[in-house]
Amino acid sequence: MDKEQMVKKAADLRLDILNMIMKAGSGHIGGSFSAIDILVALYYSVMSPDAGTSSENRDRFVLSKGHAAPALYAVLIDKGILPKEELDRLRAFGSPLQGHPDSRKCPGIDCSTGSLGQGISVAVGMALGLKRKGSPARVYALVGDGELQEGICWEAFMAANQFKLDNLTVIIDHNRLQLSGFTEEIISLSDLNKKMSDFGFSAVTVDGHDFDSLVPELQTQIKDKPRCIIAETIKGKGVSFMENAVEWHGNLPKGEQIKEAFRELGGEYNG
Repeated sequence: MDKEQMVKKAADLRLDILNMIMKAGSGHIGGSFSAIDILVALYYSVMSPDAGTSSENRDRFVLSKGHAAPALYAVLIDKGILPKEELDRLRAFGSPLQGHPDSRKCPGIDCSTGSLGQGISVAVGMALGLKRKGSPARVYALVGDGELQEGICWEAFMAANQFKLDNLTVIIDHNRLQLSGFTEEIISLSDLNKKMSDFGFSAVTVDGHDFDSLVPELQTQIKDKPRCIIAETIKGKGVSFMENAVEWHGNLPKGEQIKEAFRELGGEYNG
């Protein structure tokens, strides 16, 4: 998929995400919008075509920031891994599309996530197992920047370096906001590029909304070194009044805000 197609795909998926969350009456818009361009780059241009299936040698994806599940669900529905009608069943009783990904209930999910910090540990385990089996598959893990305040992440990063997991790519959704404020005001992450390099990763910082930057860096693999992509993103990307605003971590638009949000995304609310 070329850049123009990916831009269009991301725009369409933002509308799907917003529709899903509005119908559910709850969900995380801000983090889903900051992450969706990364997911489009991965699923439509970088990972193996069988990603999301049960193929043994498929590339794996772990959404460590599990609250951004609507973004992943929108991709899996668009790719036909989940049926289209599931768009209307986010967080519904009995639905496979729960508030956080559940690999036991939802096809296309490689790892149940939600407890922040744990997804990256599972991704490291996956990558180690695949490497020891001699599998060509790669593992990609999307991590929130607020999530990096969890100590378990850094233990996992040390293990990735120790075992030379060059089949592992960690993508940090660096939107600088978390549930209750700016990450730098809550617990500063300092220079993430330097920090990840010091932990033995091949680290690079890119514009997380620019496919020309994202795709080649996500494709890069360096022998014996785990990879880290620090994706500079905007929380709530695509809707002006949501961008870089902490209140849109988990809130929903109301009244005229609903029409404005859909207008800015180029669609209409069909709820």
